Amino acid sequence: MAEDTTKRKCIVAVRVRGTISARREARETLQMLHLTRNNRAVLIDNRPAFAGMLNVVRAYVTWGEASKDTVLLLLSKRGRLAGDKKLAEEYLQKINYKSLEELAGALFNCKAEYWKLPSIQPYFKLHPPTKGFKGNIKRSFTAGGELGYRGAEINELVNRML
Repeated sequence: MAEDTTKRKCIVAVRVRGTISARREARETLQMLHLTRNNRAVLIDNRPAFAGMLNVVRAYVTWGEASKDTVLLLLSKRGRLAGDKKLAEEYLQKINYKSLEELAGALFNCKAEYWKLPSIQPYFKLHPPTKGFKGNIKRSFTAGGELGYRGAEINELVNRML
C-alpha cells in the first residue's frame, strides 16, 4: 500500500455542464463525485475507480493534475465545514494538522482524502471563470473545447474560478 500512495496524484475535477437529458448512469456518477451543480470542484486522486468515474462523466466535467498552490488556494478561499463555515485553525487542530499548508501538502501528496475529513463539505463552490470559458463547453479540451482531461492546464482554470 505504501508503494501505491507514491504513484497517486491529486486531481481536481470541475463540473462544467448541466445534466438535462443526460443518461442516468452519468447523473448518478456525478452525485457520487459530489458534483451536483455546475462550477463545483472536488479533490480526488488518480486511482482506477475515480478514473473510471471520470470517464463516465467526461461529457460534463473537466479535470487535471492540481498543483500544491492550487490545492492551498482552494482550501483557503473555498474550503468549508458543515454549515458553510470557513476552515478555521481550531478545526485543523482537531484533525491533527498544524496549519492549512500542512493539510494542503497532505492532500497534494495523497496522504489524506479531502472528502473523508470529518464534518467538511466534500466539494468547493466556485465562480464561473473570469472572462468566461475559452472554448466550447460541448467539445473536448483536445478539440478546442473545455471538457475532459486537460492536465496541468486545470490550475489556470481553477485560479480564474476562485
